[in-house]
Amino acid sequence: MAKLISTAGCVSALLIFMFIVGAEALAGEPPIKRTELLRADIEGAPGKETVIYIADVAPGGAGGKHTHYGDEFVYVLDGVLMVEPDGKEAITLKQGETAHLSSDTVHAAKNGSESEPAKVLVFLVVEKGKPLAEPH
Repeated sequence: MAKLISTAGCVSALLIFMFIVGAEALAGEPPIKRTELLRADIEGAPGKETVIYIADVAPGGAGGKHTHYGDEFVYVLDGVLMVEPDGKEAITLKQGETAHLSSDTVHAAKNGSESEPAKVLVFLVVEKGKPLAEPH
């Protein structure tokens, strides 16, 4: 009997594992992958920090509406990025172009191409200890 329960327990654990792995495989890669490069305090500005990261945006990938706890500066390294500020016309940025979004700008970003990835360098000056973005 003990062996039967042990076998049943192993089968259950295997099924749960397969379900989790299968669910992750179905979910695929996130539309935007962020790789943090640097996080540092700003001297002379207590409570503020800079965060620099690379955002790899999958073809057709998009992020939801959000704001930041500070200013955001973007530089398109490769591809096309569309920034959609609330109440304003969308901004299309191509390789080598930049944009600045103030802390009160609710916006979304998406890859401007359905077939090619985009790569963006992002520089934030934000409140230390806060999340990098606040969903809206």
